Amino acid sequence: MEEMFPVVDEEGNIVSAATRGECHSGSKLLHPVVHLHLFNSKGELYLQKRPEWKDIQPGKWDTAVGGHIDLGECVDDALKREVMEELGVTDFVPERITQYVFESAREKELVFVHKTTYDGDIVPSAETDGGRFWTIDEIKANIGKGVFTPNFESEIERIALI
Repeated sequence: MEEMFPVVDEEGNIVSAATRGECHSGSKLLHPVVHLHLFNSKGELYLQKRPEWKDIQPGKWDTAVGGHIDLGECVDDALKREVMEELGVTDFVPERITQYVFESAREKELVFVHKTTYDGDIVPSAETDGGRFWTIDEIKANIGKGVFTPNFESEIERIALI
């Protein structure tokens, strides 16, 4: 069975449902996702490397955690699930920063953005190609060079994260 995602309006109200394939087919069905920006106490930002097999932005560095909200799941539960699945982290305190609509040539997402500070162990899953902490200077030096996903670059500029 293919994953089912809620299709939402710009306020996050569910209007219908669609498969992952339908949402990523260029249909521009607005579907919700969660992002977590994970900082350590030194102010460095953890980024994950997207594996080559991903259907969107393979091989690029991206937000520490990014994942879809499943049909019937709330934002907070999706965030906890995705952080556990992608980083093996369960003991974090998220702070919601904002929500916005991101649109690419292939999809349209309602992004719920969170951040946290965390100094514990991180165990990247097979859903990622690993990850590491980046200094803010390293990130700034690589913006616009094709190193990061366009979504990550637009998000950190939009919310003045760095």
